[in-house]
Amino acid sequence: MPEVVTHDVKDLDLADKGKLKIELIDKRMKVLASIRERFEKERPLEGIRLSACLHVTTETANLARTLKAGGADVVLCASNPLSTQDDVAAALVKHYGISTFAIKGEDNDTYYRHITAAVDHHPQVTMDDGADVIGVLHAERQDQIPEILGGTEETTTGVIRLNSMAADGVLKFPVVAVNEANTKHLFDNRYGTGQSTIDGIIRATNMLLAGLDVVVAGYGWCGRGVAMRAAGMGARVTVIEVDPLRALEAVMDGYQVTTMARAAGYGDLFVTATGDKHVIRSEHMEAMKDGAIICNTGHFNVEIDIPALQKMSTSHRTVRDFMEEYTLPEGRVLFLLAEGRLVNLAAAEGHPAQVMDMSFANQALAAEFIVTHHRELVNRVYSVPKDIDEQIAELKLQTMGIEIDKLTPEQEKYLASWNEGT
Repeated sequence: MPEVVTHDVKDLDLADKGKLKIELIDKRMKVLASIRERFEKERPLEGIRLSACLHVTTETANLARTLKAGGADVVLCASNPLSTQDDVAAALVKHYGISTFAIKGEDNDTYYRHITAAVDHHPQVTMDDGADVIGVLHAERQDQIPEILGGTEETTTGVIRLNSMAADGVLKFPVVAVNEANTKHLFDNRYGTGQSTIDGIIRATNMLLAGLDVVVAGYGWCGRGVAMRAAGMGARVTVIEVDPLRALEAVMDGYQVTTMARAAGYGDLFVTATGDKHVIRSEHMEAMKDGAIICNTGHFNVEIDIPALQKMSTSHRTVRDFMEEYTLPEGRVLFLLAEGRLVNLAAAEGHPAQVMDMSFANQALAAEFIVTHHRELVNRVYSVPKDIDEQIAELKLQTMGIEIDKLTPEQEKYLASWNEGT
């Protein structure tokens, strides 16, 4: 057993339970396991200080193990106060020797103290889910930036923030947008978020979705996944969009498309998945019917105007785990799930391991890419290199026992030519 490293977790006595869960999930993450096997031999991250701010779950634990196997000196903190699995955090410290700072339900001060602990590690590579470590480094620790080779970003919200920083010319080191890999957003965001969001809603409410009017705000890959899974369970789905192309796609996919102002009057369940602020506001909540349920599956808890809901309510109580009841002056009640944070990670366990296998394979290989190529990179946001994306897709198919055809030389020549027509 490794020496106990610096940490702040709920209870180290939970470590054995967490280790069992990590080992179980590892069997469902065969792509990452194959990368870890290579990393153990080649040690591509040897001596690299890496600070990761991610959801501390069983899947993340196997990523952290892979990074350590590659030679990295890893510190891990939580990217959301409600997503930590305390037994997993304890196991990372006690059984795997990875410094971990994460406690489920930690208050805001503790959350940022844990991020500070990750920054105090003086990382050479950062790994974010929401760009919080990068944000702290740019706002408070610019003296550390010369030490940094680059960073990676896991989620849509973080990529939006980083692209904004790059556009304003304030991004001080290169970042690989893992979220933009096809093997990440086409699968993790759609199938992972779709399934895990519905899972979180059902765990928090024990409600039947069949026959309900479900309103999904945002039709990016996450919104697509939520809409698809809700419809598959018999719900009538309405999509809210501001992008005309996405709105048109939702129409063609068979969903009702309208404005939030109109949907507010008939929706039974509202799910935000936009990455933007105050998508559900006081005027919408004023129009909602008695018993409407509101939740969010975007990264930050800003998509629902929670202060407005609190202000317009006369009383508030917790009626189930992760389900709060707000009573309005006329006696109408609205329910908020998971404090407006990611319902899939707060009320459930996040994405299934099989899809995180690809997402975290991207993270591991992106970290290797940064260490190998940092001298060639400039201070902007990069997509995951195509060869890494394709390598992960091939590995995933192999682990699923699926074979696909290859182009013949004749076919390759035909696709590369212009002078052979009909």
